[in-house]
Amino acid sequence: MNPQDILRYVDSLHRDKNIDPELLFQAIESALQSAAKKQYGEESDVIVSISRDNGAIAATLAGEPLGDDQIGRIGAQTAKQVIIQKVREAERDALMLEYRDQIGEIVSGMIGRADGGVATVNLGNVEAILPRSEQIPGESLHANERVRAIVFEVRPSGGNRVRVVLSRTRPQFVQRLFEQEIPELNDGVIAIKSISREPGYRSKVAVSSEDQQIDPISVCVGYRGSRIKAVREELAGEHIDVVRYDSDPEVLIPNALQPAEVDQVLLCDMIGRAIVLVQEDQLSLAIGRRGQNVRLASKLCGWDIEIMTNAELEEQIERAVGGFSQIPGITEEIAQALVEQGYLSYDDLSVIEPDLFMEMSGLSEADVDRIVETAEAKAEEAEQAAAEERRVRRDQERTDQNAPALAKAETPAAEESTEEATAETADAENAEAADGDQPAAEVATETSETTSTEEAPVEPADEVSGPVADEGETESEEPEPIAEAVESSEAEGNKQEG
Repeated sequence: MNPQDILRYVDSLHRDKNIDPELLFQAIESALQSAAKKQYGEESDVIVSISRDNGAIAATLAGEPLGDDQIGRIGAQTAKQVIIQKVREAERDALMLEYRDQIGEIVSGMIGRADGGVATVNLGNVEAILPRSEQIPGESLHANERVRAIVFEVRPSGGNRVRVVLSRTRPQFVQRLFEQEIPELNDGVIAIKSISREPGYRSKVAVSSEDQQIDPISVCVGYRGSRIKAVREELAGEHIDVVRYDSDPEVLIPNALQPAEVDQVLLCDMIGRAIVLVQEDQLSLAIGRRGQNVRLASKLCGWDIEIMTNAELEEQIERAVGGFSQIPGITEEIAQALVEQGYLSYDDLSVIEPDLFMEMSGLSEADVDRIVETAEAKAEEAEQAAAEERRVRRDQERTDQNAPALAKAETPAAEESTEEATAETADAENAEAADGDQPAAEVATETSETTSTEEAPVEPADEVSGPVADEGETESEEPEPIAEAVESSEAEGNKQEG
């Protein structure tokens, strides 16, 4: 191998692929050494080195130097294959290192394909993927469109390839968009303390400022909402709440629950719960649609927030004290102490720390373990009862929904059945009269009894299968006279005899 060719090869790969030259020299040395061992034996002590200055190759076998002709006899094709493999691995490692440093950062690329929900994004030196699960719900991506996302995951895939996974649903994506639109964040004038997000629907961002004269919310919103509007457009119209951060949870939680107005916040430090009291007219606003507002506020603040009115809190306290007092070993005083610490259900009591419970109640470890086991059993019973109640409610709702459809389907069937029965009766009577099995007078008498509205009993309206009045039918027609019926019957009989 020509030393100058080696130098040019290394320099070209370094510039084109951004691969460290030392890594390339080591790969070539390793390849030549492996090829030499295949010729002289795997156990042979072969050492190959390449000069970093002029590219000259030096090799030794068991301490004895090998001449240029011996080095040239080393399997050149094998060495070339190993070199190519090492170069690919080095290129993969360089890409892995490059994109791992960009995890959580925004990258921009062109969409190549968007089939089956998975979009491929060309980032220049690698083709990344944007899975459907990492796309904002409701947005549609098309080929040849430019898209921005954060690098979510980088891992090797399929030998020497690198798999870069992008995301547009992570809270970090919102933060990076804020940093691009709001220079004060990069300057350190204001800071984002926390973000909670439900992609495509709503996000809450808690911001603070070191300078009391600067309003961080106004800075983030911008003049006439220009800054926040740019972020929302990138997020497919996702609603964003910017709230003021405070280290005091009693201040931060009401801010996070805006626009609802909060009366009081009760913190239960032992279980990380915050009971928020609101007025009745603020209850649905604080909870939000399908619990979204309170759920995002809980993530933003790091507290398990429960929204209730004063009446609901008193009812829960009374129920909890009564339920805890029924457990053997728990007095009413202990039950009151548990409720004051935020334990309001058997489920809460089943996860209490035994050491804290012993310190609070003065009970022994055995008593505490027995109480916790009892609470676990009661919590399981309550969960099963709640599941059964939900099942019954779902069945009832399903029955109520299907009832109108069933009634609508049965009504035409009932009308058709009534019409068929009437037709069959008339046919049977006509057939009997025609056959002459009965005297004509009897036929006329039966016909008269059937058609006469004065002598025949009227059936109750609710027993009629079909809605007669709706069809515009009336019973005002006069019954057929007996004489006419007899004459008609005799005529039919004579006609058949003839």
